[in-house]
Amino acid sequence: MSSQKKTVGTGYDDIGWSESTAPRVLTWCVWTLWLVSIAAMAVYVHPDLNLEVGLDGVVAIDGLTVVMWSVVTFISGTVHSYSRRYMAGSRRISGFFVRVFGFTVFVMVLVAADSLVLFAVAWLSMGLVMADLIGYSRGWKQAREAARKARIYFVGGTAFLSVGVAVLWFGTGSTTVSGAMEGIGGVTDPVYLAVVGVLLVAVAVQSALVPFHGWLLSSMTAPTPASALMHAGFVNAGGILLVRFSPVFSESLSVMTAIVVVGAFGAIFGKLMKSVRPDIKSTLGCSTAGQMGFMVMQAGLGFFSAAVAHLILHGFYKAYLFMSSSGRVEDTSPEDEEQSSLGVVGALVTLAVALAGGLLFVFLTGKGASLDSGLLLTLLVVLTAAHATRDIVRKPLPSVVRHVAAPVAFLTAVGVYAVVFEAVTAVMEAAPVPSVIAVEPTQLTAVHVFVGVVFVVAYVAIEFGYVRRSNRLYVALLNFSQPSSETVLTKKEEYNEY
Repeated sequence: MSSQKKTVGTGYDDIGWSESTAPRVLTWCVWTLWLVSIAAMAVYVHPDLNLEVGLDGVVAIDGLTVVMWSVVTFISGTVHSYSRRYMAGSRRISGFFVRVFGFTVFVMVLVAADSLVLFAVAWLSMGLVMADLIGYSRGWKQAREAARKARIYFVGGTAFLSVGVAVLWFGTGSTTVSGAMEGIGGVTDPVYLAVVGVLLVAVAVQSALVPFHGWLLSSMTAPTPASALMHAGFVNAGGILLVRFSPVFSESLSVMTAIVVVGAFGAIFGKLMKSVRPDIKSTLGCSTAGQMGFMVMQAGLGFFSAAVAHLILHGFYKAYLFMSSSGRVEDTSPEDEEQSSLGVVGALVTLAVALAGGLLFVFLTGKGASLDSGLLLTLLVVLTAAHATRDIVRKPLPSVVRHVAAPVAFLTAVGVYAVVFEAVTAVMEAAPVPSVIAVEPTQLTAVHVFVGVVFVVAYVAIEFGYVRRSNRLYVALLNFSQPSSETVLTKKEEYNEY
């Protein structure tokens, strides 16, 4: 019998593997940046301090900056720490950590940039680094193709953004974001529409909204830590653009309504695609596309701080899901998926939690209490609570868990969202350099009502299985949510080294 020591599955500490310097140093650096960001936020919201920090015409540290710095560095620090073991043994581990840290720095520059040129440069740099991370496994032709595809999307998105900032510069005569926002009211209608149009395309590409979702679903060749950073941070840049340039979009009710429609389209199709995907990573990818649609919708409704709260909570949750995705991989067949019927008790519990969640959100935020766009935001909360509750109530779990513990957890989640929403708004308003953010709901229009009806119809179609019952619709959604064929690993021999 062989006495050779088995090493598969053991930690690198157990087999005498020594870690290079870069992972340790850069992990320490990013956690230090997180502590500095927390301190900066504490200083900015302190009532007795009135510090204005920045480099005139280049960077401006405001409420949005300190909030996003704290979030970005925390998620990045978690990814760095996770990657030290996940990437252990890789011959290019130092390069991986340099890229992840560099990506973090570029995001921090983006959220602080006041220079229009610096904003565009940081946007492009962030995209190029992420494309490189998607193609990190250079031995796979699929990874190289995924990186190439992503790079095309990101450069294209930057081109639209660059046109937008160039037209803003020309129309307002200002080279800064803040200056352009102050002068947007003086531009002509053609200039205004051109700016709005190209900036919305840049948002849609970055946040992988339909029909620009292809790069995201084709990016599964990225190492799991890179996927976590992508879904928890990179796609959120579209929301940052909407918030930073909020005076441009909020100048017109028609534009805000158009943003709602674009976000609703992305949210509904993301949800529909997710319902037909068979594997965990593509399911998470479709989920991200849908969630970004929800984020864009909230901005279009006038709740820019709610959009920031959404991207924060989604970032934390999606980073966790990706870094724990390996624990959910299993080989099952459709008949192995056991789900009990909803039943009368389950239906009543689902309805009660949905209504209670909506009322709790209205109570904590005051949104939805008037006849304005807050009603649509509250409807989304109700539908989300109903979906989450129904999903758990139908699982083969103990009755106490399904009918008591799960509803309590989901109502708590609604409360957390509302509290984070209010906290983000408070931080941004407390900063000595106020963020240019509109937090007032827009006027309720017929389009909002139509979007609400479509959401209810889509919810019923998905929750009651109508999507899967229609073979034509099922196949159409399955094809629409397919990644590029050149990026798919089809043989185990292509990635299994044993």
